[in-house]
Amino acid sequence: MSSVDLDLLVPYGWNSAYAADYLPLLGDDLIPARVIRMDRSECDIAAPLPTPDYESRLRAAVVRAQLPRSDSEISGLCTGDWVAIDRGRTVRALLPRRTAIVRAAVSGQPDSRARSAHQVLAANVDTVLVCTAGDGDVDLGRIERLLALAWESGAQPIVVLTKADLAQDIPIEDVRAAAPGVTVLAVSAAGGVGMEVLAGLLHGTVALIGASGAGKSTLANALLGADVFATSEVREGDKRGRHTTVHRELRPLPGGGTLIDTPGLRSVGLWDAAEGLGRTFGEIESLSAQCRFSDCAHENEPGCAVLAAIESGALPQRRLDSFRKLSRENDWLAARSDARARAERAKVWKGIAKEQRRMYKERGGKRR
Repeated sequence: MSSVDLDLLVPYGWNSAYAADYLPLLGDDLIPARVIRMDRSECDIAAPLPTPDYESRLRAAVVRAQLPRSDSEISGLCTGDWVAIDRGRTVRALLPRRTAIVRAAVSGQPDSRARSAHQVLAANVDTVLVCTAGDGDVDLGRIERLLALAWESGAQPIVVLTKADLAQDIPIEDVRAAAPGVTVLAVSAAGGVGMEVLAGLLHGTVALIGASGAGKSTLANALLGADVFATSEVREGDKRGRHTTVHRELRPLPGGGTLIDTPGLRSVGLWDAAEGLGRTFGEIESLSAQCRFSDCAHENEPGCAVLAAIESGALPQRRLDSFRKLSRENDWLAARSDARARAERAKVWKGIAKEQRRMYKERGGKRR
C-alpha cells in the first residue's frame, strides 16, 4: 500500500467516515475507489492507483456474485458507491452505504402485474436537488413524490425550479407550501439567476433528480463550470424533453464536493418510504397527533384534527389527497415486497427439505 495516496480521493468525497469503513480491508491489500459510472460488468472508478494521468478514467471489472447483499437487500453497484478493488482492477468489496436514493421499479398501481423490485439511483448522497422546469405546468404532486424519495434516502432535499428566465409566473409559494422544511429556489442556469445562492447550499455529494426536460444537465454543467453533460431542447408542444443523459455519472465540483447527474425519471414509484412521506407531509403528521383516535384514517372520524384543518382552510384538500395517494401506493408495494420475501424464504426451506430427503434416501432410509 506504500504507492497509494488516499488524498487523491478527497476530490471524490473521501473523508474520515469512509476511511473507517475501509480499515477492515486494509490488510487484504485492497484499494478504496469510488464508482463514477456503471456499465454492466464494468465501471468507471476514481482510485489512487499509479497511472500516467490520474485524471483519466480507470476501468474496473465487477464480479457481482462476489458482492454481498446488505441488510436491506440492496445488491449490486451504482454511481456514488465506495468499493475496494484489487490491483488487477476488479471490485472485491462494497463499502457500507451512508445513504441511497431508491425507487420502486414498478408503477405502484394496485392493478399492476409487474414484479415488485427496486432500483438504486445513487449512493452516498448528501444533497438531492429535486428539479422541475419553472416555465411550464409545475406538478406539485410529482414534487411531493420526489421529496419523499429524497427524504427517505437520508439526504437533504432542495427544490430547484429551473429556467426562471423563461417563466412568466413561477408558483414558488405553492411549491413552498408543498415542500415544508425544504429550501425552494428559482434559478436560471443560462442567465446565472440564483446560481450563487444554490451553490452556497450544496454539501458533499449532490444528486440531481427530476423528469426529462427539467434542465438537470444544463444545471449540472453550470455548477461544474463546463459543458460536461449533453443537453437538448424540449418539445414546444408539451414541454417534454428527451433522455439526453443516459447514465448516472459522478464528477467533482470545482468548489469541493461531487455532483451526480441522473437520467430523467418517468416512473417514480416509492419504495419503503414511510419515513420520507412523514417528512414530506410533516404538517399532516403533526395534525394526526392531535386526532381523538390514534388510528384515525382522516375520513369521517369525530375529533379528526386533519379534517378540521381542511374545514378551516389551514390545510389544502390537495395535500391530503396527495398524502393518501402516496401512502396507499407505499403500503401496497410494502405488502408485495413482504409477500415476495416470504415466498423466497419458503423456496429456500423447500430446497433444504428436498436435500435432506435425498441424503436420507442415500443412507438407505436409516436415521443417525
